[in-house]
Amino acid sequence: MIRDGIEPLAAADVEAVAALARAIWHAHYPGIISTAQIEYMLAQRYDPAVIREELAQTGVWWFVLRMDGEIVAYMTLQKEGDAALKIDKLYVRPDLQRRGCGGRLIAQAEILARHEGCRELVLAVNRGNTKAIAAYRKHGFAVREAVVKDIGGGFVMDDYLMAKELNLK
Repeated sequence: MIRDGIEPLAAADVEAVAALARAIWHAHYPGIISTAQIEYMLAQRYDPAVIREELAQTGVWWFVLRMDGEIVAYMTLQKEGDAALKIDKLYVRPDLQRRGCGGRLIAQAEILARHEGCRELVLAVNRGNTKAIAAYRKHGFAVREAVVKDIGGGFVMDDYLMAKELNLK
């Protein structure tokens, strides 16, 4: 374990990431999506068994950012075909937002994308998540399209798909 910096998520830290996700989502998403949808999506994406399953998959990467030994942010990346790497999850503890943590994770995603031969980073962000949209724009992402996706349980994700072209040099 490193004290400060980005590292792959270790199996021993899965519960800590699940707890951090719960805290971040309940601080950030009220007013954007319902509490019921927050709970539904947390169960779908952050149950420790789901995270462990993803850790075992090829083409899926989990990273954490530590400060003073504590996990303060996390990111999940997935291959999208041969040309794109998707930032599936990127979350920073609320009291540390706007301090460069997200930018550090995006830089890590760019490194992995280039290593994997990808020409772009892509992501989906809720259309009502104006803070995240502004942050992604700041880091070179542009809206590609708007999509509404049924995720079950009577819920939908109403998102922008954003992309950032990468220089492969």
